[in-house]
Amino acid sequence: MMPSAITRFFSRPISMLLTLFLVGGAVFPVYSQKIIIPVYSKSNALILQVEDSKDLNMAYFGEKLSDENEYKNISRVYRPAEDYSSMLASAYTASGTRNLAEPAISVTHADGNNGLHLLYESHKQEKIDENVSLTTIVLKDPVYPFWVTLYYKAYVNEDVIEQWSSIRHKEKKSVTLGKFASANLLMRGSAYWLRQYHGDWAREMQPEESRLTHGIKVLDSKLGTRANLFQPPLFMVSLDKPATEDEGKVLFASLSWTGNFRVDLEVDHQDNLRIIAGVSNFASAYSLKPGEEFSTPAFLYTLSNSGKGLASRNLHDWARNYKLVDGKGTRLTLLNNWEATYFDFNESKLSALLKDTKKLGVDLFLLDDGWFANKYPRNDDHAGLGDWQENKQKLPNGISYLVKEADANGVKFGIWIEPEMVNPKSELYEKHPDWVIRQPGRDEHYFRNQLVLDLSNPKVQDFVFGIVDGLLSKNPELAYIKWDCNAVIYNAHSSYLQNQSHLYIEYVRGLYKVLQRIRAKYASIPMMLCSGGGGRVDYGALQYFTEYWPSDNTDPLERIFMQWEYSYFFPAIASANHVTDWGKQPVKFRTDVAMMGKLGFDIVISKLDPKDLTFCQQAVKTYDSVKDIIWQGDQYRLTNPLTDDVASVFYLDKAKSAGVIFNYLVNNRYGAGSAVPIRLKGLDPSKKYRLEEINLYPGTRSALNPGTIYTSDFLMKIGFNPAVKSGRNSVVVKITEVR
Repeated sequence: MMPSAITRFFSRPISMLLTLFLVGGAVFPVYSQKIIIPVYSKSNALILQVEDSKDLNMAYFGEKLSDENEYKNISRVYRPAEDYSSMLASAYTASGTRNLAEPAISVTHADGNNGLHLLYESHKQEKIDENVSLTTIVLKDPVYPFWVTLYYKAYVNEDVIEQWSSIRHKEKKSVTLGKFASANLLMRGSAYWLRQYHGDWAREMQPEESRLTHGIKVLDSKLGTRANLFQPPLFMVSLDKPATEDEGKVLFASLSWTGNFRVDLEVDHQDNLRIIAGVSNFASAYSLKPGEEFSTPAFLYTLSNSGKGLASRNLHDWARNYKLVDGKGTRLTLLNNWEATYFDFNESKLSALLKDTKKLGVDLFLLDDGWFANKYPRNDDHAGLGDWQENKQKLPNGISYLVKEADANGVKFGIWIEPEMVNPKSELYEKHPDWVIRQPGRDEHYFRNQLVLDLSNPKVQDFVFGIVDGLLSKNPELAYIKWDCNAVIYNAHSSYLQNQSHLYIEYVRGLYKVLQRIRAKYASIPMMLCSGGGGRVDYGALQYFTEYWPSDNTDPLERIFMQWEYSYFFPAIASANHVTDWGKQPVKFRTDVAMMGKLGFDIVISKLDPKDLTFCQQAVKTYDSVKDIIWQGDQYRLTNPLTDDVASVFYLDKAKSAGVIFNYLVNNRYGAGSAVPIRLKGLDPSKKYRLEEINLYPGTRSALNPGTIYTSDFLMKIGFNPAVKSGRNSVVVKITEVR
């Protein structure tokens, strides 16, 4: 509640006081009018309203009104045609009583009754700090001792809200939760357009946009682990018309959960859009004991009234400030050995690659898959996974020797692990078959020749934590971990759990417990979140990692499209991009694309053409000079690879004094290129700027005149031509304020 509203409460006559409710931990009076519970951010207001019946409805979510007194008039505008229709606006729709729409929660009580009716009991609002507030609303069934608490955490400056729920009861026996959503939003518009994503290995973040029609559209995953493989829990909804980069009302949303999810988007008979999001209830009916609390993951969202670009910048700021590990810090550039050696390496080969790491000028060498297991050596992906001892034939002196060798070469050392998985051909599988998720008496089914360990089991959690703890305890100078997850869950069954319908949920909880233990002991070590590519890119997992791996597809042309879509939801500092031999583009094009995030290399340095090597070495230095702008600046998408010949992306620092513009030819048809000038965005209207082409290939000259000074007005209304064309298919330009 805003201070002005509290002042008005106390100015009312005592005779108007009827009952009591909680605000900010203190007791305040309630009047005969409906209770209004506002959740404010910088630009928006989410207004909840307690009806005379004590039903909690979502009255409004949109641009903030200038006069907060007018929120009380909203119900007069949206007066339902029929009594039952008022339930459509429920802030958390329950099933089995008056509700006729898709529920956010369904239960079977201890006595077998399926009915649930949630009424307002109390609420409080507290200020966590100058930018963050938390609104808590308690709902209760009038017949059963059953409560649901709704949480709305608002990040004011970022215009982001995290919403989740907790469920508890005091019935005599366990209650079964059939559905248990995190959030239940109501949107009102004349029409709705959904932008969703699908994909597969090497085809992540493929966008689709369509108009939502009456009925329910479901986005979900049932894969258990690597849950984003076919569909990530990310989406946008445009209201009234499809939003563009700079115009239109659009909601960006995602569930912070690293497992099965479900999002229902229902256009009801009154043309409202109801969004219900949470953990998937597929094969996951949850038996909740008396006194036990079931907490759902956060559903996060930001609403922009000025197009998709603003929404993405809101999420970027929120992620860097509140969610990513070291989001305001730095990152390590690296050289990875995977595409140079695959499984075929030894100490001498790796020692040579350590020297190449130093020659290239990056910070760290990353040793990928294949360094472990002895009885069943990890010489391909059929064996050894789960046996995390150094392979004595490949590494007779162990990881410690390589860490010291890296230090002697003036670089850091990192390592790949896949601790949640096991090959059937392994000592771990032989010793602990009860640790493996599999159906008894049925044939095993393998994904990449492996099975998933049962992280619902505390002993397995200890084992997985011990893998990381053992490496870091023995090698305190180990500087980086790449955490992979390549399999999904087949034959879902736990020999540890008594209730098999808890497995999908308890697996993710077990994973988070392990990651929490790692971060409690090793708070600052950089960790990459990989899952056969982008199979796990969500903020539930990313809160424990510094970066994610977008895709195993590192073809730079493909990556332009993928990174474009990922960038709507995740800041550049979180995107691990490597220069590899995928694709047909020259090394400059490949490097320029990888620079739009956290730069890495996965190429054979010793086989590079001398000019290519010189370029890569210089590119690392160039990147070091601009990486803070890319990582911490505001991102503007200028021209779209889906519709234009040239893809252009602009990163501008917060002071609007320096920026970097990446331009790529994405259409190789005859005559394609930047015949039309590219207009910039976000510049300070009072400043003048100079443009300079950077990251030039040795022996080439820029087509730009670095002596020309432009007003911001010119650059944003007329633009500039980077002269992108065949033979000059990648152009990087630095823009600097002229003082």
